[in-house]
Amino acid sequence: MKNVITVMSKEFTRFFTDKRMVAMTLMPAVLIYVIYSFMGSTLGNVFAPDEGHNPVIYAVNTPSSISQMSTGAGLSLLSANAGEADSIKEKINTKEADLLIVFPANFDELVGDMLSSLADSSQKPAVPGIEIFYSSTEPNSHQAFSIVSALLESYKTSLVNLFSINGSDIASEEDFMATIIATMMPMLLMLFLYSGCMALSLESITGEKERGTLATLLVSPLKRSELAAGKILSLVVLSFLSGIITAIATIMSLPNLMGAGGDMIDVAIYSITDYILLALVILSVLMLMVAMLSIISAFAKTVKEAGQAATPLMVLVMVVGVSGMFSGGAPTDPVYYLIPLYSSVQSMSGIFARDYSTLNVALSCLSTLVYAGLGGYILTKMFNSEKVMFSK
Repeated sequence: MKNVITVMSKEFTRFFTDKRMVAMTLMPAVLIYVIYSFMGSTLGNVFAPDEGHNPVIYAVNTPSSISQMSTGAGLSLLSANAGEADSIKEKINTKEADLLIVFPANFDELVGDMLSSLADSSQKPAVPGIEIFYSSTEPNSHQAFSIVSALLESYKTSLVNLFSINGSDIASEEDFMATIIATMMPMLLMLFLYSGCMALSLESITGEKERGTLATLLVSPLKRSELAAGKILSLVVLSFLSGIITAIATIMSLPNLMGAGGDMIDVAIYSITDYILLALVILSVLMLMVAMLSIISAFAKTVKEAGQAATPLMVLVMVVGVSGMFSGGAPTDPVYYLIPLYSSVQSMSGIFARDYSTLNVALSCLSTLVYAGLGGYILTKMFNSEKVMFSK
């Protein structure tokens, strides 16, 4: 155990005294926060209508009923004739106008006929149709369309008020926030954790192997099993720090990325138990990732070669991470929590959604640790192989 601690101490010293490695570890967190914040601000400015903008709305054959309703809603409809429709559409494209509404010439009469037909089923009057032209790429035009559509829909409903429909959303704000976070965070966490593991593992094993410093350790009195254990444990700790820093930066930037909807995101909805279980899931999957990357690093002769060999594994992690976005919630069948990597993603999804089984999360952690232990055993065997460790 003393030798394992010595190896870990050496790894920590090498990492924290290397300003380049520290900067590379912190850089993703900084970039994610800056980029997400910039994206949220930019997208918000692009798709937000101008503040205080009065919509310019043209209407053809405006009926008196709609004119009165529009005035009451604070909208001013500019009168136009059918021959001007094309020129007004061009104005919408050039932002000189926001909307064009075309009513039938006898709209109010058609509406009256429709109401009369309710009492006489033999009548089949024509259904009045209203055409609205707008530009979905222009925020002011899209907002005007939404306002007018809601106004006309309200008028249509008021004509025949046979029954009312009242929708009540019973989901709490906490449930809404948890759903948003559970959709995004497992995938992001898996990518961040893997990226941190990859950078550290390749440098710690393949880097030292390429420089020749690992050969010195292999010929020392230190047991190779202790060397492998020290390497894995130190990499897990450093990767955990990297992943936690990046995860915090991501959570902090989510409100900025989502714009106005992000104001409702509050990580205070999670309990201490949730955070403890999440930390255990992260630690276990980190041990598995480090073990897999360490095996790849031990096989490779150069850092470049190791990076190429680790690419398929990165793709696998991405695919598994994305699966959490479309799984429709964490599964309840314990069998799913025996699948490497996938079980960790589903556990994260369940924890973030606040809908999980503690037993399944524990099963995921234990099974992942077993796979990580198997990886550590394989790495030890590789360290004992002169052909693998001293290959050129």
